[in-house]
Amino acid sequence: MGLRRTSWMHLSALCRRAPLSTAPAAREQPAAGPGAEPVCGPAETARPPVPAVDFGNTQEAYRSRRSWELARSLLVLSLCASPALLARHEQLLHLARKLLGQRLFNTLMKMTFYGQFVAGEDQESIRPLIQHNRAFGVGSILDYGVEEDLTPEEAERTEMESCSSALERDGCGVSKREKQFQAHRAFGDRRDGVTSARTYFYASEAKCDSHMETFLHCIEASGGASEDGFSAIKLTALGRPQFLLQFSDVLTKWRRFFHHVAAEQGKAGLAAVDTKLEVAALQESVVKMGIASRAEIEDWFTAETLGVSGTLDLLDWCSLIDSRTELSRHLVVPNMQTGRLEPLLSQFTEEEERQMTRMLQRMDVLAKKANQVGVRLMVDAEQTYFQPAISRLTLEMQRRFNVERPLIFNTFQCYLRDAYDNVILDVELARREGWCFGAKLVRGAYMAQERARALEVGYEDPINPTYEATSAVYHRCLDYVLEELKHNARAAVMVASHNEDTVRFTLRRMEELGLHPADRQVYFGQLLGMCDQISFPLGQAGFPVYKYVPYGPVMEVLPYLSRRALENSGVMKGAQRERQLLWQELKRRLCTRSLFHQPA
Repeated sequence: MGLRRTSWMHLSALCRRAPLSTAPAAREQPAAGPGAEPVCGPAETARPPVPAVDFGNTQEAYRSRRSWELARSLLVLSLCASPALLARHEQLLHLARKLLGQRLFNTLMKMTFYGQFVAGEDQESIRPLIQHNRAFGVGSILDYGVEEDLTPEEAERTEMESCSSALERDGCGVSKREKQFQAHRAFGDRRDGVTSARTYFYASEAKCDSHMETFLHCIEASGGASEDGFSAIKLTALGRPQFLLQFSDVLTKWRRFFHHVAAEQGKAGLAAVDTKLEVAALQESVVKMGIASRAEIEDWFTAETLGVSGTLDLLDWCSLIDSRTELSRHLVVPNMQTGRLEPLLSQFTEEEERQMTRMLQRMDVLAKKANQVGVRLMVDAEQTYFQPAISRLTLEMQRRFNVERPLIFNTFQCYLRDAYDNVILDVELARREGWCFGAKLVRGAYMAQERARALEVGYEDPINPTYEATSAVYHRCLDYVLEELKHNARAAVMVASHNEDTVRFTLRRMEELGLHPADRQVYFGQLLGMCDQISFPLGQAGFPVYKYVPYGPVMEVLPYLSRRALENSGVMKGAQRERQLLWQELKRRLCTRSLFHQPA
């Protein structure tokens, strides 16, 4: 089968700008032009004062819960805190199923772990819980929690096949990708060491279409459940991961090339957004490395594209590559040791190219559906070797759909060393191009796996050294985004955190910056079955807050339940306060003879 190089036109054709057809749920603002000033915050009108949020008032925090639900939460969270039980939980589940039989086992699970962390078996059965939570001010982000039950060997084989090209598998060529962006058999099972994120493995194009249909159902259900809904997707569910690996490698090398030239100009160590290259010196480097001819370069660097500053920053450089160079040119990358260009083994067969195109088309279908029903779409973050491509493709969707309001939200994992740079670059790009910035901030789900992989494969650990360092980065990123929200009413952020200190920090900064919950720019998110003492007080005080609501048949969501039971130790230690509050509320109801409390 003949080979063809992949063109950037696959992206630009799908990501051409178009206005939204659905009016925003909140206030409308005209789309800003590339040179426009940031939109000012909401007009000063008489608004009700923001109620104080008391996370220690158990009567208010749990007034939406019946006593038996509190007892179940206390039992399940206590079991999850037992290292001995966690170490043997799979064997215990298997034994219970064998002794009880399938029907009694399902009943036991629904009374305990399944009932705590999963909303129900299908969209119809979860409707009462969604409506109940909404009545107490808490929205829902639906997630079909079913996963394929692959053995580690099956997962490894599937991953190795789907993350390499036909040429690499046939031994006809040697990959020029850096080690970080190659598939490694020891880490073929991407579920290993991951406790709080669902993992998809590529099986076929038909399976990807099935995943897309599932996401479409969740988007439609979220649109029907509220006027201000969210839905979440993963790009590894929508196509062959080979493309994400290759594209991530290319993007990383081009960004590294920019910083290499910056170091040559004596500008190493500056923040990414502050690094500005002298255009004349950059032209010489580009010509020397054979990236383009001098005539082509003169056409790139014009007053129309760069202004009259005579300097160029990372965003300018990426923009020039987008507009002047096809992806096939991207796939020839600079070797920093030799100073010359080397071809990257990124040629696709015709079938692989069709697979890549269908992946982009599935993204487009989901974004259009979200736009049609008025649901915000959060693109989940994944492993660092996929993430540059995921972020870039999300950015293309934001350029197209975030015209009047933030419809597409990118996810930033704050345990990554470069998280802050990535946040400020995206905020700055949104300002320049006039689209609405939308972000979800998380700590991250792949820490143990990422560290082990970096050590084994031999590249720099991308993770912050300590939990405290990650918290500092999270608060720094959050503070930067909140400052942006103060001056830009068309930007928004989802604070996805179970950490009470982080939530308190957010509330304090919102008050200092004059960000009112009625503006619906700052959203909060927690998992179903965890941190009700945070979610419900926020919702009852008028803050937009959401539960991440998984659903699916009992046996098919067992992998999800296993991860909830194995939630990282930092979260489960944090659940100690939650267990104390649950016990405190149960004692209060016992003493006040209100054990049969009915939520109202």
